[in-house]
Amino acid sequence: MTDLFVPLQSLKQGNWFKLICGASFQHLPAVRNLTLAYTLAGADCIDVAADPAVIAAAQVGLQVAKTLAKDAQKRGFDYKGNSPFLMVSLNDGEDPHFRKAEFNATECPKDCPRPCERICPAQAIVFDSIKEDFSGVVSEKCYGCGRCIPICPYSIIYTASYVTTPGAIAPLVMSTGVDAVEIHTQVGRLAEFQRLWQAILPWADRLKVLAISCPDGEGITDYLRTVYDLIAPLKSALIWQTDGRSMSGDIGDGTTIAAVKLGQKVLAAKLPGYVQLAGGTNSYTVAKLKAMGLLKEAEGQGAGGRGEEFSPHLPAKSSPASISGVAYGSYARVLLSPILEKLENKEVTNTNVKATIRLEEDEVLLWQAVELAYSLVSQIKSRQRRESEH
Repeated sequence: MTDLFVPLQSLKQGNWFKLICGASFQHLPAVRNLTLAYTLAGADCIDVAADPAVIAAAQVGLQVAKTLAKDAQKRGFDYKGNSPFLMVSLNDGEDPHFRKAEFNATECPKDCPRPCERICPAQAIVFDSIKEDFSGVVSEKCYGCGRCIPICPYSIIYTASYVTTPGAIAPLVMSTGVDAVEIHTQVGRLAEFQRLWQAILPWADRLKVLAISCPDGEGITDYLRTVYDLIAPLKSALIWQTDGRSMSGDIGDGTTIAAVKLGQKVLAAKLPGYVQLAGGTNSYTVAKLKAMGLLKEAEGQGAGGRGEEFSPHLPAKSSPASISGVAYGSYARVLLSPILEKLENKEVTNTNVKATIRLEEDEVLLWQAVELAYSLVSQIKSRQRRESEH
């Protein structure tokens, strides 16, 4: 099976796994290392910010993974060197995924208990950091979850949002060779969606996947039908990403409920394409989907296999009666954060001159990271890990 078919086959089989690095997340070493670990663990898609530097960092991670394919197989992982799709996220208007927290640290009272620092899942808020030589929000690490805002005792934290400028960024991003695009939209923004789509359209034939991400709202199914009428016909596969509770998967098991409920609602609309969960997804999500009968049974997944004619360029003619995949953002990143933190700490302690230690340069940490990533990826994958020969 060619590289191209592997992720698309996962979509058809109902075991598609996507890693969301974050539409606003621009910490290049983390993007590179997350991409590497989750690729080796069997991810089908890596979703990153629409920033050429971030795209390049992810592409390096994908290339390094290829060189480690044989090592992965020796350790019992099923990765064969095929690359997941590289996806970029764009937005047609204000969206919590496309913002950064900001505040002036000089306004913080000396006796503040700094709850913002403790609550930040990305460790993007620092005070008197020796490494950063800085106090405040480390912009490239912030991905806009907004948890710091209500918890600030002095209400001095705010967010700065940005909107994709269609004429400027779409050609820039599309020329970097990405495989897939995700458009974040909301009910009532059809005109804005259309403007962004028109900018992407000249490159649309090159895409393997187009994803439409939308949170719940009154009239969502009618809105998505109108969006479909606007973008059809498509040569790429089409994914409806149901954004249940944005950037909350690491908070607790219950956050997945909103994602599952919205997934059910969109499935019921029977839109052409595949339905994939996001927003609040975590280690509880797949178990919940299985319990509710919303995932294809493993023994039935051969229906989309090699015996059936399968075109990588055609979307599903009608929505399947089950969820086709799950995307994980904050939960997937936080899962690996202890490993990445150890790597960053080694940068500080090993030398007086700041030097980046790449994940693959520390074999122990590398395979610990892959093992952790696999513990999440394997939940939706039907194939079993082979027993390691070592």
